[in-house]
Amino acid sequence: MSIDDINNFAKNNNIYLSNNELEFIYKYIKNNYLKLIENPNDFNLINYKDNFSNDNYIKINNLINEYKKKYDIN
Repeated sequence: MSIDDINNFAKNNNIYLSNNELEFIYKYIKNNYLKLIENPNDFNLINYKDNFSNDNYIKINNLINEYKKKYDIN
């Protein structure tokens, strides 16, 4: 996964990330992807709210919730 992959996914979901937000997401996934895969319910975006603009935080949180419902992750 590359920064461009993340940026394209975000744009496809109407989320336009700043460079800092993009870098934060990339580093977080790179360092925590196994934990995210094994225990997706342990992730709570609110712990990272300060890393995003308010608008992007809301959009990302909504997208996470949409995927949790889609894949029946409670």
